[in-house]
Amino acid sequence: MPRVSRSDAEAHVVEAAGPEFLEALARGIRVIQTFGRDHRQMSLSDIARLVGLPRASVRRTLHTLIHLGLAETDGRLFRLTPRVMTLAGAYLLSNPISTIVQPALERLSAEIGEACSAAVRDGDAVVMIAYASPPRVLQLTSHVGLRLPAVSSSLGRIILASLPDDALDAFLSRVELTPLTPHTIIDKAELRRRILKARADGYSLVDQEVELGFRSISVALRRLDGKTIGSLNVGLHSERGTIAVMRNTFLPKLRALADVMREQLI
Repeated sequence: MPRVSRSDAEAHVVEAAGPEFLEALARGIRVIQTFGRDHRQMSLSDIARLVGLPRASVRRTLHTLIHLGLAETDGRLFRLTPRVMTLAGAYLLSNPISTIVQPALERLSAEIGEACSAAVRDGDAVVMIAYASPPRVLQLTSHVGLRLPAVSSSLGRIILASLPDDALDAFLSRVELTPLTPHTIIDKAELRRRILKARADGYSLVDQEVELGFRSISVALRRLDGKTIGSLNVGLHSERGTIAVMRNTFLPKLRALADVMREQLI
């Protein structure tokens, strides 16, 4: 098999990971990750361009994914199949956080009539591992597996608030701040102040920094030993609830749920 040239980023990863690192597996995962809401189906050339790999290498990867039932093609365009969900399902079924929190979020969502979610940190982002919403809510942008910037979301900021000061400062020194809306905080000093306030308050409230017209409030999800392992959230369109409603109505319910969950997460 011909040797595939590496990008500088790939070469750095391979060098750091050592001889046990499987480049073929890594490239397969990269190909899967290129698909999403804005790239539901793509040509071979599109995928090769997005992952920065030669067409021949991407063609072999897609051939493998198709034979595993993870992708399909009409001869020109490639798309993922529902079988890809088994990859996420393996994590969700083996993770006690999601299996315990999901039914609790469904009960809370039914009680308050708003969308609720739980997330864990993954690098510079947070990833939703549980999500529930009332039948009237159709939120195409909120779902299990959704990634949000940790610095701009209430789910992320309350997790960052649990970091020691030196770890928080190291994170903020290297993270890139992207203005997602006109309200997104992109000043690192102000962002640090907001995170420290969330630490002191015991919750984070973010208003239209990730999505215009959408606000959310989050509390930390902790294990029995007190370690923060994720966050719990209520999010809604701004016309459905003021900031005062978020604090006075939803925050006590989130805190009560977090207390219950803490007794179950060992």
